[in-house]
Amino acid sequence: MDLQLRDKVAVVTGGSVGIGLAVARGLAAEGVHLVLAARDADRLLAVTDQIKTDFGVRVTSVAADVSTVEGVDRIAGAVDGGVDILINNAGTGSEETILEAPDARWQAYWDLHVMAAVRLARALAPGMRSRGGGVILHNASICATQPLGYEPIYNVTKAALVMFSKCLANELIGDNIRVNAVNPGLVRTPDWEKTARQLTAGTGQTVEDYLQKIADDNAPIGRFADPAEIADLFVYLSSPRASYIVGSTTYIDGGWLNVTT
Repeated sequence: MDLQLRDKVAVVTGGSVGIGLAVARGLAAEGVHLVLAARDADRLLAVTDQIKTDFGVRVTSVAADVSTVEGVDRIAGAVDGGVDILINNAGTGSEETILEAPDARWQAYWDLHVMAAVRLARALAPGMRSRGGGVILHNASICATQPLGYEPIYNVTKAALVMFSKCLANELIGDNIRVNAVNPGLVRTPDWEKTARQLTAGTGQTVEDYLQKIADDNAPIGRFADPAEIADLFVYLSSPRASYIVGSTTYIDGGWLNVTT
């Protein structure tokens, strides 16, 4: 299937690792030119060079913290001539209790998961409008609907991101800019592997056994997704083939979502 994406331009935040990197590679495989943003400049440059070598597309790397106004401005300044696709992917899990987490921790996650998307929409949507339309996708989480007890701030801010996505979709569809959200479940990312190593250290349990237990307990499919499986959905939703999907939230969770919740 021709996804009709060749020579489009996409911004991908959190684009140097995990789902963001997989999305970047998936888009590049379709001939999309990229602006990749991430905080780790060295890792970002390495993946930028690799994508250029593998796919022959233009890739601009922007070392930036999207949770800050300055970081968003840096990304917007690196866009030459506007973009067709914005993938708001940057984010991370949390671990706290509501009664003990200080205001600063709430604000940090709000800025990363919500305000980054707000600011990037303000910065890039006008250029999409001038190009005749575009696509904005938000990487949220199943936790936006089905919260995990140990990360209330993550749950709340991802739920807010989903609602923002719907509101933005309604505002921009008249400009032919389609906005949607994606709610992944368990995805085998470096963050999950780091957590597994920390929690199994000195216990005799292997990382693989720990992750398999998480999958067995939560996902009927019985495994974590590979980031490339999540990326395939993002790439499709970025394409004109998904032209009637507007203001939606799509779950890709191996059956984890409990519809009774």
